[in-house]
Amino acid sequence: MNKFFKSLPFKLVVGIVFGLVIGQIANHSVMSVVVAVRYILSQIIIFCVPLIIIGFIAPSITKLGTNASKVLLVAVLLAYVSSVGAALFSMFAGYAIIPNLSIVSNTDGLRELPKIVFKLDIPQIMPVMSALALSILLGLAATWTKATTIIKILDEFQKMVLDIIVKVVIPILPIFISFTFMTLSYEGSITKQLPVFITIILIVMLGHYIWLAFLYILAGIYTRKNPLEVLKHYAPAYITAVGTMSSAATLAVALECARKSSVLRKDMINFGIPLFANIHLCGSVLTEVFFVMAISQILYGAIPALGVMIIFCILLAVFAIGAPGVPGGTVMASLGLISGLLGFDEAGIALMLTIFALQDSFGTACNVTGDGALTLAMSGYADKHNVHEKLKTVEF
Repeated sequence: MNKFFKSLPFKLVVGIVFGLVIGQIANHSVMSVVVAVRYILSQIIIFCVPLIIIGFIAPSITKLGTNASKVLLVAVLLAYVSSVGAALFSMFAGYAIIPNLSIVSNTDGLRELPKIVFKLDIPQIMPVMSALALSILLGLAATWTKATTIIKILDEFQKMVLDIIVKVVIPILPIFISFTFMTLSYEGSITKQLPVFITIILIVMLGHYIWLAFLYILAGIYTRKNPLEVLKHYAPAYITAVGTMSSAATLAVALECARKSSVLRKDMINFGIPLFANIHLCGSVLTEVFFVMAISQILYGAIPALGVMIIFCILLAVFAIGAPGVPGGTVMASLGLISGLLGFDEAGIALMLTIFALQDSFGTACNVTGDGALTLAMSGYADKHNVHEKLKTVEF
């Protein structure tokens, strides 16, 4: 119980409630301070985005490269296609469902926030897309040239960035989100949308189960083996993922569940489960796509255009492969994509971080359970292509 009170979701809930209550009673002077502090916190978070992209995507590519093989390439493609497919499925569902939700996006009768009296601008070291391009090219070049020194430096940089996330970004998130909800409550817009947030979360959870069923059915058709022989063992891993919100923390349980299956090859389990735990984030991607569409409708009055959303889905799957293994890692890694491509401001980013974190445990559980389906497909691929060598476990 004590661990729960220290968890990020609990802190976020407290921050949201605090922000909603104080926003209703705060005066203009208090809100002037809130707006200024929120701006500074948002600058810190946005500054960290390129660092997160470089710190996780580039080292991930080098690690994949050092273990390069035909089987590895197939595994990466499977994970990417699953994530892109989940994103597109969520996108089409969003266009079909969100316009029919009772979303009020007008601003009539809302109070105006005070102007920011003190600004501390912290420019990013480079644009987000530049960071993505640099990460990909740097990781590939280091792999091609076998630049062991650079690879070690990238690994160390990844550890540094992870510490920045854990010790700087995550601790200020509850404050940033609380202040954001305080401003939304002060304006009067958020109180109209609470039922919609609950509805959106329930819809996304249903989407997780539909996508998992789709993955397991496809894997069963490809391998001509019963996918239930894998899925029926995954309940402990699913529950563990819900409790930990971490694929890495669930890895030992997921391996144990997969080993109980009679249709999964042991070498593919040892190879695939740890790898997919790091690069297969179908549940998180599905969640994020639906959420950004809903938040865009709530705050900005319209869902992003189809072309923009397709590009977002394609790039989001790339970001997910290098996402940090912390709660909300997928959305943290793609903050620049959300702000740069979709045009979200501080309020949009705060809402995105909040509702994503509140259901992140279920997204992680979907990711972990989906790994079983991909490992089944990998077992079938190995059988069909006479892959007999025993692959080593990939560790990150």
